[in-house]
Amino acid sequence: MNSASGERQLKIHPECVPCLLKRCLYEAELVDEEKKRDVIEKTLSILNEEFEEDAVSAEVATKVHGKVYEILETEDPYSEVKEKSNRSAEKLLPKAKKIAEKSFRGAVLVSIAGNVLDFGYRDDISSPDYLLEEFENIIDQGLGHDDTKEIEELLEKGDEVVFFTDNTGEIVFDKLLLERMKSYDVHLTVVVKGAPILTDATIEDARKYEIDKIADQLETTGGYAVGVDFDTLPDDVKEKMKRADLIIAKGMANWESFSETDHSPIAFLTRSKCRPVSKTMGVPYDENIAKLFY
Repeated sequence: MNSASGERQLKIHPECVPCLLKRCLYEAELVDEEKKRDVIEKTLSILNEEFEEDAVSAEVATKVHGKVYEILETEDPYSEVKEKSNRSAEKLLPKAKKIAEKSFRGAVLVSIAGNVLDFGYRDDISSPDYLLEEFENIIDQGLGHDDTKEIEELLEKGDEVVFFTDNTGEIVFDKLLLERMKSYDVHLTVVVKGAPILTDATIEDARKYEIDKIADQLETTGGYAVGVDFDTLPDDVKEKMKRADLIIAKGMANWESFSETDHSPIAFLTRSKCRPVSKTMGVPYDENIAKLFY
């Protein structure tokens, strides 16, 4: 599967290591700071075993965070942060609706703007308030890579669409995009995480914001994983992906997972917050990205 630029394959990069360590420290600070040393020791041990040239970054991250959650004795260290993220997005919803109502491109841009709600890896994005402070600047920046015209054409011609969500907060804005997509008379399957992982939206978030009333079908990824673990993905979702006229995947972790597959056509909607991701996607760093791959 190819695009106009970029080579799809995201193996673990040296830059992934400090990013993972920083996020694990953040999780310990959220739950129990006294366990920070234990968290780092166990994380380093996993990375020492898993840091190989052909290792997939999302799979390594899943193992790392699973061990951290075990040490911290929690199923969801981000629970409070996720609630705050949803509240921040709700405050911006009137502005977001006005932008999304103007065009399909506007709805995509609003949906991507919510993707900044991803914490623990960058000092400047440290709380849900970041979205409140930067929303208008993010929107004004526009799209650093814009395939929205081609994506919209596929929606106009297609019948079956599968949409993979990403973060909480972000899902509040995703609703606006999903409503717009349904105007194209497609059968829409929305897939959320099967268990709490990082700040990702789960089925509880989807139902809270009535995504189940927009989508023709609401599914989960079937388990705990950064991005998507295709081994645990429900068979029904796999079949829908095979038949899909278009797959849309939100966020960098979904890129990390899908970069190892040949599903197509697939559109990635994300903020390019990571240099290795930006490089492998063939897009500018730290911008709003809507990129289609065939």
